[in-house]
Amino acid sequence: MNEIKKTIDKLLKFRDEREWEQFHNSKDLALALSIEASELLELFLWKENEDFDKEKLEDELADVLSYGLLLAHKHNLDIADIINKKILKNSKKYPVTKAKGTSKKYNEL
Repeated sequence: MNEIKKTIDKLLKFRDEREWEQFHNSKDLALALSIEASELLELFLWKENEDFDKEKLEDELADVLSYGLLLAHKHNLDIADIINKKILKNSKKYPVTKAKGTSKKYNEL
Protein backbone atom coordinates (compact mmCIF):
# COMPACT_ATOMS: atom_id res chain seq x y z
CA MET A 1 0.00 0.00 0.00
CA ASN A 2 1.50 3.33 -0.96
CA GLU A 3 1.94 6.23 1.46
CA ILE A 4 -0.87 8.35 -0.01
CA LYS A 5 -3.32 5.44 0.36
CA LYS A 6 -2.21 4.93 3.97
CA THR A 7 -2.65 8.64 4.64
CA ILE A 8 -6.12 8.67 3.08
CA ASP A 9 -7.05 5.65 5.21
CA LYS A 10 -5.90 7.49 8.37
CA LEU A 11 -7.83 10.57 7.33
CA LEU A 12 -10.99 8.52 6.75
CA LYS A 13 -10.56 6.74 10.09
CA PHE A 14 -10.19 10.11 11.84
CA ARG A 15 -13.30 11.41 10.07
CA ASP A 16 -15.37 8.28 10.65
CA GLU A 17 -14.53 8.03 14.36
CA ARG A 18 -16.08 11.47 14.74
CA GLU A 19 -19.05 10.71 12.45
CA TRP A 20 -18.18 13.70 10.25
CA GLU A 21 -18.84 12.04 6.90
CA GLN A 22 -22.42 13.32 7.12
CA PHE A 23 -21.03 16.86 6.74
CA HIS A 24 -18.67 16.03 3.88
CA ASN A 25 -20.79 16.69 0.82
CA SER A 26 -19.01 17.94 -2.30
CA LYS A 27 -20.02 21.57 -1.81
CA ASP A 28 -18.87 21.77 1.78
CA LEU A 29 -15.61 19.95 1.09
CA ALA A 30 -14.88 22.39 -1.74
CA LEU A 31 -15.78 25.35 0.48
CA ALA A 32 -13.57 24.02 3.27
CA LEU A 33 -10.72 23.55 0.82
CA SER A 34 -11.10 27.15 -0.38
CA ILE A 35 -11.26 28.51 3.17
CA GLU A 36 -8.15 26.58 4.17
CA ALA A 37 -6.39 27.83 1.01
CA SER A 38 -7.24 31.36 2.12
CA GLU A 39 -5.72 30.63 5.53
CA LEU A 40 -2.62 29.39 3.72
CA LEU A 41 -2.46 32.64 1.75
CA GLU A 42 -2.83 34.64 4.93
CA LEU A 43 0.57 33.35 6.10
CA PHE A 44 2.16 35.42 3.34
CA LEU A 45 0.05 38.56 3.62
CA TRP A 46 2.11 41.74 4.06
CA LYS A 47 5.39 39.82 4.17
CA GLU A 48 8.34 39.27 1.90
CA ASN A 49 8.16 36.29 -0.49
CA GLU A 50 9.82 33.71 1.75
CA ASP A 51 9.03 35.26 5.13
CA PHE A 52 6.61 32.84 6.80
CA ASP A 53 6.32 30.46 9.74
CA LYS A 54 7.15 26.97 8.45
CA GLU A 55 5.12 25.19 11.12
CA LYS A 56 2.02 27.22 10.22
CA LEU A 57 2.71 26.52 6.54
CA GLU A 58 2.74 22.79 7.28
CA ASP A 59 -0.53 23.02 9.21
CA GLU A 60 -2.40 25.02 6.59
CA LEU A 61 -1.05 23.01 3.68
CA ALA A 62 -2.05 19.81 5.49
CA ASP A 63 -5.59 21.17 5.83
CA VAL A 64 -5.76 22.07 2.12
CA LEU A 65 -4.42 18.70 1.04
CA SER A 66 -6.67 16.82 3.47
CA TYR A 67 -9.84 18.39 2.09
CA GLY A 68 -8.59 17.78 -1.44
CA LEU A 69 -8.00 14.12 -0.65
CA LEU A 70 -11.42 13.79 0.98
CA LEU A 71 -13.11 15.34 -2.05
CA ALA A 72 -11.19 13.07 -4.42
CA HIS A 73 -12.06 10.02 -2.30
CA LYS A 74 -15.75 10.97 -2.25
CA HIS A 75 -15.80 10.83 -6.05
CA ASN A 76 -13.52 7.80 -6.42
CA LEU A 77 -10.82 9.84 -8.12
CA ASP A 78 -7.31 8.45 -8.29
CA ILE A 79 -4.98 11.25 -7.19
CA ALA A 80 -2.03 10.17 -9.32
CA ASP A 81 -4.28 9.68 -12.34
CA ILE A 82 -5.95 13.09 -12.16
CA ILE A 83 -2.62 14.86 -11.59
CA ASN A 84 -1.02 13.02 -14.51
CA LYS A 85 -3.98 13.92 -16.75
CA LYS A 86 -3.63 17.57 -15.76
CA ILE A 87 0.12 17.53 -16.43
CA LEU A 88 -0.62 16.17 -19.91
CA LYS A 89 -3.24 18.89 -20.55
CA ASN A 90 -0.86 21.57 -19.30
CA SER A 91 2.00 20.25 -21.42
CA LYS A 92 -0.16 20.89 -24.48
CA LYS A 93 -1.23 24.35 -23.30
CA TYR A 94 2.30 25.27 -22.24
CA PRO A 95 4.78 23.71 -24.67
CA VAL A 96 8.39 24.11 -23.55
CA THR A 97 9.27 25.97 -26.75
CA LYS A 98 6.81 28.74 -25.86
CA ALA A 99 6.52 28.64 -22.07
CA LYS A 100 10.10 28.12 -20.92
CA GLY A 101 11.21 30.95 -18.67
CA THR A 102 7.98 32.95 -18.86
CA SER A 103 5.03 33.28 -16.51
CA LYS A 104 2.59 34.23 -19.27
CA LYS A 105 -0.72 32.44 -19.43
CA TYR A 106 -1.19 29.96 -22.28
CA ASN A 107 -3.39 32.35 -24.25
CA GLU A 108 -0.62 34.97 -24.18
CA LEU A 109 2.19 32.75 -25.46
